[in-house]
Amino acid sequence: MDDTIFDHSLTCRRSLARVREADPRLRGRPLEALWHEYLRLLEAVQPDVFAGRVTVQESRVERFRQLARFCGSEVSTSSAADLSAEYRAHYLQLRRVVPGARRVLERLQGRTVIGVVTNNEVAEQEEKLDFLKLRSLIDFMVVSAGVGVAKPDPEIFEIALRRARARPKETVMVGDSWRSDVTGARNVGIRPIWFNRFRLSPPDPWPVSELHSFRSPARAEAVLSGEPRGRLPPQ
Repeated sequence: MDDTIFDHSLTCRRSLARVREADPRLRGRPLEALWHEYLRLLEAVQPDVFAGRVTVQESRVERFRQLARFCGSEVSTSSAADLSAEYRAHYLQLRRVVPGARRVLERLQGRTVIGVVTNNEVAEQEEKLDFLKLRSLIDFMVVSAGVGVAKPDPEIFEIALRRARARPKETVMVGDSWRSDVTGARNVGIRPIWFNRFRLSPPDPWPVSELHSFRSPARAEAVLSGEPRGRLPPQ
């Protein structure tokens, strides 16, 4: 879901830009640095949220307290909560689909089973599908909070395989996270495709197919079907 069909990273960046513009306490660092630090803090706290050691709201408030510190300011818990609430309001309104993803889903609909395997809260991911008007293009969704296990644990992929009524060798996993999606899928025998739109270097030397964009539905479909590299249309 996030950063594969829903454009989480760039929605986050745009929302931070609006909060930063309104509050000088977040101007101690360039927007690009602030954005990357936000994503780092978000990734770092996810295991604690999934394990129930902190609530989603507590993690959001603490994230803005640490962001302010990153920018050279100390803020109270109350002020961090206000910053978090302002960010959240912008974030909810600025959400968008990853460019080209809707066309790819429309092209595949009815020709294969399309599932979403995502780490998050059930209500948030369900609402996201509705807001983005993607629900009709998805056959099923497996959410970590709803099944009690998160990617890259093999069990969440096995649950998805049962929902899809598919075997690993018949299945493809497209995801932006090397650890959660690429490694997780590979460990259960599913062919992974790394959605690497920011063109990062792979952390492991595995031969993994990559997509950098969904702007060419024909190329995306060719990669999904395992076409030889020389026959792929350009991105």
